[in-house]
Amino acid sequence: MTKPIPRIFDRRGFLAAGAAFAATPALAQNVNGADTVEIERELSQVVRRNISSFRALDWQPYFSSLNNGAVLVDITSRALHYWSEDGATYKLYPSSVPLTEDLTRRGRTSVIRKVEGPSWAPTPAMKKRNPEWPDFVGPGPDNPLGTHALYLSWQYYRIHGTHDTRKIGRRSSNGCIGLYNEHIQELFRLTKVGTQVLLI
Repeated sequence: MTKPIPRIFDRRGFLAAGAAFAATPALAQNVNGADTVEIERELSQVVRRNISSFRALDWQPYFSSLNNGAVLVDITSRALHYWSEDGATYKLYPSSVPLTEDLTRRGRTSVIRKVEGPSWAPTPAMKKRNPEWPDFVGPGPDNPLGTHALYLSWQYYRIHGTHDTRKIGRRSSNGCIGLYNEHIQELFRLTKVGTQVLLI
């Protein structure tokens, strides 16, 4: 009959293990590497937010020219890239992307209208899914389009700001591409009607 191995509790080891365990969520949130993701804990679920795959790209694989400037939105990496017409200016912004694949549209479009202080109205499909939503929201802090909006040639699709900064870096929109308000303000100044846009 073998004797049970006695359990020896070392207070210093116990405290060190407890500290390491308690620090684990912080490490998961603050790792800064090529494959970094942030795990954001909410009451109902754990939400995966992308803060990596965030690298500079060249425009040539995506556009035949930089005529009128170019915007590339990468849905997978949740990033928006901008190149000026002369190629001298390049910007890279984190973005929000559509909640689901069925709300996601990919392909080529362009900026057809620019609005500072946009108003917002839900699309018929949004209203059907969310009948409690208001029919109209004017410019201001409650507006889902933030401070500026770039209207695309696809009906109902926009690149716009948001007052809810928690949405950036996440699948959180009904089809549009969202940016921090300070970033859409800058992009608004850089783009013009006719700027080419590609969503991949």
